[in-house]
Amino acid sequence: MACLDFTEEQITRYSRQIVLPEVGGTGQKKINDGKVLIAGAGGLGSPAAFYLAAAGVGTIGIIDGDVVDISNLQRQILHTTKDIGRPKVDSAKEKLAALNPDCHVVSHWEKLTAQNIDGIIRDYDVVVDGVDNFPTRYMVNDACVMAGKVFVHGGVLGFSGQIFTIVPGKGPCLRCVLREPPPGSVPSCSEAGVLGVLAGAIGVIQATEVLKYLLGKGDLLVGRLLAYDALDMRFTEVRVKQDPDCPVCGAALP
Repeated sequence: MACLDFTEEQITRYSRQIVLPEVGGTGQKKINDGKVLIAGAGGLGSPAAFYLAAAGVGTIGIIDGDVVDISNLQRQILHTTKDIGRPKVDSAKEKLAALNPDCHVVSHWEKLTAQNIDGIIRDYDVVVDGVDNFPTRYMVNDACVMAGKVFVHGGVLGFSGQIFTIVPGKGPCLRCVLREPPPGSVPSCSEAGVLGVLAGAIGVIQATEVLKYLLGKGDLLVGRLLAYDALDMRFTEVRVKQDPDCPVCGAALP
């Protein structure tokens, strides 16, 4: 342990992970060196951020341009009633720092746009999808593929959710599943509703994918879309092939 520069406090904090043969001291160091961007400090981003910080991810960036609203609190567990009106990134940074002072939290109080996304994702290894609309989600997918960044997609609506991991050069991206974002007629969570705990379940699986990637262990959900039906308590795996004509990751691209 000493050669990996852990303090006694860190060895104790992460002891339940370090004892795992798949992690050990070397794996914990990989987690500590990891840099993860959470795109959206909402229903998915909240549980993902909490567990990644608890696991010891060294740098967690959070980008969100919104403030906390009382309607968020049913599922966005990074925030509390006293945070209403505060920028979500400020609330998130406070909670994660309190959970694990080892974690360096970088807050970006702004919305992801075509103008800023390349500069923001450049500093991270992995991007976690916690956005709340399809155009932004596809924009992040495209930017991550182009920049060679791993993108862990997650989505929830009603009682259903899904997870899909994109590793550029290793498998399909979101546009291989559906070429263009669904039309604007698709309802949002504010319109159709969402079970709060569903966001927790999907966000935790996203965090699991991130940790597996940082460790280099296990099978990621690459080419496998995992769908979750909370009402029937059923997971369904859908195989997805890379589209050679995909405009983002297709084989015909240089």
